[in-house]
Amino acid sequence: MPRLCRTFQTAPAAVPGDDTAKYLESGLTAEGFEAPDWLVPDIEDGTAPDMKSEAVDNVVDRLPALAPDFGGEIWPRVEWAHDDAEYRERGRSQIETLVAVAGDHLDGVVVPKVGRLEDVERAAVAVAETEREFGYDDGSIELAVIVETAPAVSDLPDIARLGETDRLAGLVFGPVDYTADLGGRSMDGERPRWSGLLERLSNEASAGGLVAIGGPFDRLFDERAGVTYYNAPGYADQVEREARIGLDGSWSLHPKQTAQANRVHMPTTAELESAVEKVEGFNEAKREGTGAVVLDGQMVDEATYRNFANTVQTVRAIDQAHPAQTAETYDGSLLERVRSVALDFG
Repeated sequence: MPRLCRTFQTAPAAVPGDDTAKYLESGLTAEGFEAPDWLVPDIEDGTAPDMKSEAVDNVVDRLPALAPDFGGEIWPRVEWAHDDAEYRERGRSQIETLVAVAGDHLDGVVVPKVGRLEDVERAAVAVAETEREFGYDDGSIELAVIVETAPAVSDLPDIARLGETDRLAGLVFGPVDYTADLGGRSMDGERPRWSGLLERLSNEASAGGLVAIGGPFDRLFDERAGVTYYNAPGYADQVEREARIGLDGSWSLHPKQTAQANRVHMPTTAELESAVEKVEGFNEAKREGTGAVVLDGQMVDEATYRNFANTVQTVRAIDQAHPAQTAETYDGSLLERVRSVALDFG
């Protein structure tokens, strides 16, 4: 079953006001297409400097009650910086508290601003040591890193190979800090797209068995003719670009973005119907002793079969984690075929 990470939604773990955990609670209780695959309680940039401790407290306080009914994965983003020992020590302390109190509800932790390979290894050791200290099985709490510095990009192939250790699970792109690290410019309000780097990220993540997630789209709202509106077209354009180059998911800053990205990274009804038909037809051909078969004008052999089977597996994974999303998208008879069709990767 493929690992779902269509949406990587960061939610500030503490904000000013009477209900400091409101965005965290909203993410944990989201329904339908607004429910993210990965919820990232943000203790780093999304939380004000004087609210970091409260952010950690909010996470460990809310997870025991709300996490069991949450269909996705939970990945808090802690503080870290490859070039600042104080930040790394704060991050280690935050990891310790999160694992000690709420480790049963964590899938992993997100570590930002990593540097070269040795810094990512240092972050992995911090997670592993905390895991052992509080009695969790080795590898049960994973690591995702945000690639947003020149040193990390320089060592990207070596970092991706850490996926073989079963600790590192994902690579996330951080374009804002990366642009600043390179001394890049925002011209006419637009940062570079870094298309070539995103392609590298997709390739290295695939080679290392990791998930790859694109960077945030922060122009949430736009204005035209004096009217301010949610910038759905701009975000959809970015997510579609990411999907085309094989990124597994997209960064979301808002429930509206989550709903969009969940849909873009989900097979359409036409794609799914075609995939199921091809799988069923190829299965029948194999039972009759045929190695390849032409279905709807397309030759289906073992290689193309795997592509269609992957589509079916993706929908099965979505159906298992977020059944409301599949029920809204596909009719019942198609879903029943998806659940029952035999998949043979032999």
